[in-house]
Amino acid sequence: MRQDPIAVLGMGAMGLPMARNLARAGFPVTVWNRTPGRDGEARSAGAVAAATPAEAALPVVLTVLPDLPEVVEVLAGEDGLLAGWRRAGVDRPLLVVMGTVSPAAIRDLGDRLPDVRLVDAPVSGGDVGADAATLSIMVGGHADDVLRLRPYFAVLGTTVRHLGPLGAGQLAKACNQIVVAATLTAVSEALALAVKGGLDPAVVVEVLQGGLAGSRVLDVKKDRWLSHDFTPGGRAVNQLKDLVFAVEAGREVGVPLPVTATVEQMYSAMCALGFGDDDHSGVYQVYETLSDKASAR
Repeated sequence: MRQDPIAVLGMGAMGLPMARNLARAGFPVTVWNRTPGRDGEARSAGAVAAATPAEAALPVVLTVLPDLPEVVEVLAGEDGLLAGWRRAGVDRPLLVVMGTVSPAAIRDLGDRLPDVRLVDAPVSGGDVGADAATLSIMVGGHADDVLRLRPYFAVLGTTVRHLGPLGAGQLAKACNQIVVAATLTAVSEALALAVKGGLDPAVVVEVLQGGLAGSRVLDVKKDRWLSHDFTPGGRAVNQLKDLVFAVEAGREVGVPLPVTATVEQMYSAMCALGFGDDDHSGVYQVYETLSDKASAR
């Protein structure tokens, strides 16, 4: 069966394994990254590298970029997607925003791009899920566009849900990020208490995993806490961005989010302390810093 070509823009911790998995599945894949040389794994799987976004302006383009300003940037200019689509004669291209962005902002972008079919499809599962092709994909957009994307999404994830019109995927992702960030913070708080109280953190983690406190977050991130290695999978600065979007979404629909607001402040403190580029499980370091200061009094 013929596989339609697809472009993936953004070869970071998520975009690179996603592009690789699409290429391995037999799709003709074109990749682009702002910093050259990071697409080797995708090219080894059969992907072709583009020098500019314009060269990657295929009828279907996935962007795996940190936020909407980066998406707008790859759209603009003579080397951008819009110019590339015009030169290639692509009518009504399908642009899929897979990074986490503001639900309101993605709807606004859709209004400003009437000639582009825009779909939001943020993912959950982190770099581990992207590598294993087990992502959860939350999709917002027109039903016909989502149906067209099903073969690609089936390669990238095991849970794919169309939640409604444009922006619905991002709202679902905001809900996801509330739970992820709150769980990371709660586990960090619990481990900080355990360590200061003289308990073995490895044993505490084992106990947590065996009971109602067990979670996918704990399974994936436990080694980072136990080894104190916060090399980023998901960066704290991006977690903070996502929490800001969640608080904004709550304000927009009139739902108070007091837990989310508190967790947002913890990640704001983490970034202010210089840990913003660490893995988001590194919020544990905020507790360490606060505990050390309290002990020094």
